[in-house]
Amino acid sequence: MGYDAFHPDLDGSGADGPAPLRARLHHIRADALDGDTAQTDGMRRFAAISGGAVGSERIWMGQTHVAPGTASSNHHHGASETAIYVVKGHPEFVFAEDTGGAREEVRLRTDPGDYVFVPPYVPHREENPSPDEEAVVVIARSTQEAIVVNLPGL
Repeated sequence: MGYDAFHPDLDGSGADGPAPLRARLHHIRADALDGDTAQTDGMRRFAAISGGAVGSERIWMGQTHVAPGTASSNHHHGASETAIYVVKGHPEFVFAEDTGGAREEVRLRTDPGDYVFVPPYVPHREENPSPDEEAVVVIARSTQEAIVVNLPGL
């Protein structure tokens, strides 16, 4: 089970065997993120908190990396609400909005420390306009897994 800094005398197992996933806290180290998750061209997602990893039922959380000079495909996240925290770089989030009967692209330019909220089913894409700096964001979703529905357009 491994060393537990808060309870070094407990190894996570008892008379009935190991404790179930939902009966203990979980520490996910930065080098233990899981890249085997739903992906979109132009970006790489890594799961930290998921149903499979920790037994979560109503939340998914992870990290997304967008390489310099790239953009994701257009996509949405189904019924999931998505909260984004910008860790590094200046990613841009693009969606379409009806303005006076015409559909226009809206571009949100962000800085480290900024937050973005993406409502369910809203088509969007992430872009990293920097020619030399990777953009990194932390994502939390209201579902236990990363739902990604890739789309041909916004």
